[in-house]
Amino acid sequence: MLFTSLEVWKESRILVKLVYDNISGFPREEMFGLQSQIKRSVISIPSNIAEGCGRQHLKDSIQFFYVARGSAYELEAQLYLSYDLQFITEEQLNLLLQKLEIVRKLLAGFITYYKSQIMA
Repeated sequence: MLFTSLEVWKESRILVKLVYDNISGFPREEMFGLQSQIKRSVISIPSNIAEGCGRQHLKDSIQFFYVARGSAYELEAQLYLSYDLQFITEEQLNLLLQKLEIVRKLLAGFITYYKSQIMA
């Protein structure tokens, strides 16, 4: 299965673009702080999905999908912190959280599917 055809991977790419667009206005001093951490977290999601798809064993694949899921939760925390620090507006926060929730639901379904393949 090519990871580039997966809905979860496509949606996570959209999330990356959306996050980058919405954090571009962070204060300059945050370039190597919270802004950098957010970028690492959001990029980790599609990257780990892709890497998981490239693994030979299902259990290895699932481990990478769990890492992607963990990065999604990390990103959520960072987005709330960005809002608390007034780096993004409530409207931006809600937009990003809505897209993140879509990615998380797709990822949860993807993990469930892979786990069912181990049991089959």
